[in-house]
Amino acid sequence: MLRWRYPNGNHIFKILTVLMSDHMSDFKPAAESFPDKMMALLDNIEYRRIESSEDFGDIERLRFKAYKAAGVLPVGSHTLIDDVDFDPNAYVFGVYYFEELVSTIRLHYVTPDHRVSQSAGVFPDIMDDLLDAGLTLIDPARFAADPQVAAELPVIPYITLRPSIVAAAYFRADRVLQHVRPPHAAFYKRVFYADTLVERRMTEIYGLELTLMSTNTHTVGNKLLRRYPFFDSASHERRLMFGRPEQGGSPSLTVLPSARLVASGAILGAQAGIDY
Repeated sequence: MLRWRYPNGNHIFKILTVLMSDHMSDFKPAAESFPDKMMALLDNIEYRRIESSEDFGDIERLRFKAYKAAGVLPVGSHTLIDDVDFDPNAYVFGVYYFEELVSTIRLHYVTPDHRVSQSAGVFPDIMDDLLDAGLTLIDPARFAADPQVAAELPVIPYITLRPSIVAAAYFRADRVLQHVRPPHAAFYKRVFYADTLVERRMTEIYGLELTLMSTNTHTVGNKLLRRYPFFDSASHERRLMFGRPEQGGSPSLTVLPSARLVASGAILGAQAGIDY
């Protein structure tokens, strides 16, 4: 059973509430800000690089569960793990909350010399224009969240999409892309300061319309990290997430968020003009 509300049991929390209510009626704690709540949530989050066939099996089951619930299963597809998951510039992550897999995302680092990406399948003309201009891109795809967890924990998109901002700092990418369903575009514009590149385009693989958006991390990176400090990261977290091991070495599969350490001033986060 997932423990995203009261890890020590709802019944204990309720008993303590009843016992203490008479003595704390005049106590009104300061309201916790949204960034503070997200920082507390990150304390129980792990990001895991997906490398083994067993882990990919878990990811495929989660993708199927999420896409079926949302009615967006790919048309005619017999598997939700494809060759693109194993591209050398692809990074597949599982997001674990209290050691339970709750969501997943795949990120592609797209360059003029390495153009493999999910967005290229739907917006090839726009992707070619960006890459021909010499831009480097982070292309998130295959976002999936456990429907039950998403209902109980509506901030799961922030946690799941956080690696895209970490990736932008690690690779010093020019843009973070978002290909999303049109009703979701407002979220990306509000949270990630994303600009709309293509308003709507019908996709054959999903049989629905998608919008292509883009966040210019060079112009909004500083503002984004000030507003949402839980997106920030230290250099060691970026390296663990996206660094490739030396020949014969093994990647670090489990990565703990470093945003709280950055916010406390204990370590440096992403630096304007250097990392973005």
